[in-house]
Amino acid sequence: MRPRAHRMNRREFVKIAGAATTAMSTLSFSIARATPAKKRPKHILLIITDQQHLDTIQANGCPYVYTPAMDKLAESGVAFQNSYCTNPVCSPARSSIFTGRTTCETGVYRNGRAIRDDIPNLGQWLSEKAGYESVYAGKWHIPATYTQFIPGFKVINTGISGLGYYGDIAVSRACEGYIRNHDPEQPFFMVASFMQPHDICEWLRLNTENPVDLRYEAIRDELPPLPLNFGYDEHEPQAIRERRERTDPAIGKWDNDQWRYYRWSYFRHIDFVDAEIGRVLQALEDFGYLNDTLVVFTSDHGEGMAHHHMVRKHSPYDEASRVPLIFSWPGEIPENVTDNRHLVSGLDIMPTICDYVGISAPAGIKGQSLRKMMSEQVDREQPFTVTELVDNTQRMVRSQRYKYIHCKDDPMEMLFDMQEDPGETENLAVNSAYASQLSEHRRLLRQWERRLDPSKDVPHVDYWRNI
Repeated sequence: MRPRAHRMNRREFVKIAGAATTAMSTLSFSIARATPAKKRPKHILLIITDQQHLDTIQANGCPYVYTPAMDKLAESGVAFQNSYCTNPVCSPARSSIFTGRTTCETGVYRNGRAIRDDIPNLGQWLSEKAGYESVYAGKWHIPATYTQFIPGFKVINTGISGLGYYGDIAVSRACEGYIRNHDPEQPFFMVASFMQPHDICEWLRLNTENPVDLRYEAIRDELPPLPLNFGYDEHEPQAIRERRERTDPAIGKWDNDQWRYYRWSYFRHIDFVDAEIGRVLQALEDFGYLNDTLVVFTSDHGEGMAHHHMVRKHSPYDEASRVPLIFSWPGEIPENVTDNRHLVSGLDIMPTICDYVGISAPAGIKGQSLRKMMSEQVDREQPFTVTELVDNTQRMVRSQRYKYIHCKDDPMEMLFDMQEDPGETENLAVNSAYASQLSEHRRLLRQWERRLDPSKDVPHVDYWRNI
């Protein structure tokens, strides 16, 4: 059973969130209980947030947020705790979610690139192979951030510019309107793609400099603490050190209170998007669709959140690379399960949905269906996952116990014991006692890379195949 975290009441939340709570709406929907399993879900809802750190859901133990919608999803399904994005930046990670292929295979190794033409996306596949009406609302970003033209999808809302604090409202209302006016006999696959908490990037730009006083002195006593791994190991590859030195806090020479203020603000962005997710789920319940709908919730990548003195993305550390991944379908998927056992990734979303629908996944897919892992707790065939980074110049390999990090042409590798050191604070690669573990993870990476079918225009492919 999931350990119960302290649940804030509304009065406690208002005290913490202050003026930001005016954008919240109290949610009252309930998740329906078990019903007889169906051959396939009548409807599918894929919810994607942008830049959401894994540990930002109250039901998972985070006391600094108010997330009734995400809590309900976690309590009604399976929440994977070792879920990794395929690349901690928007376009690449999204390309994997929609294809089940790695970012060097899709050709989206950086932002603003399109999925290569011979790889179908999830909307195309479910429409053509299973008869779902595929509809899309919100951020796409493969390549255009907001567009009316997404292969395989009917676009019902393109979002509004790059700001989530008002664009996400339009997304949730478009989804709500579609559900309310939908022909109940037509199966649909809906994507609700929200921008928040990505607005933290704008917040960082506005708050780069460290002011003499906090902007809102009244909240000082409510600021969350700094994480235990606020520091970092000096044995880092040069590319990671240089990225830290270019971030907003380093430029602004933040003090600890400014770091805490940033964390408080990021949590408020989480609160905002939870309210919009709740609006979509409420519409499903209002029209009796909840028992017939497979709901998948995830994010494209995480956020530094002051861990290792990091903000934003592009980092192989867990805070930027681990993301929420929850599957919920009343009567078919077990309820209230926290899965700390399996290593999963964005590659697994497409094959899992195909499995529940009862169709084969496209050829060449690199993910694996999680259906048996959720229902029978079986082990996955591949006991590790790989994350690509920064224009195909970095790799992170996460095995059951260790994490291995390598940057192209840099002799400083990183190895962390994720069982004894989950905060990634001691680089064991400099310890000769771990030479065999280093060698094994290099072997796993070579084995993985040689299985891939990279796009012809992706750089550095040979480097990773021969590491």
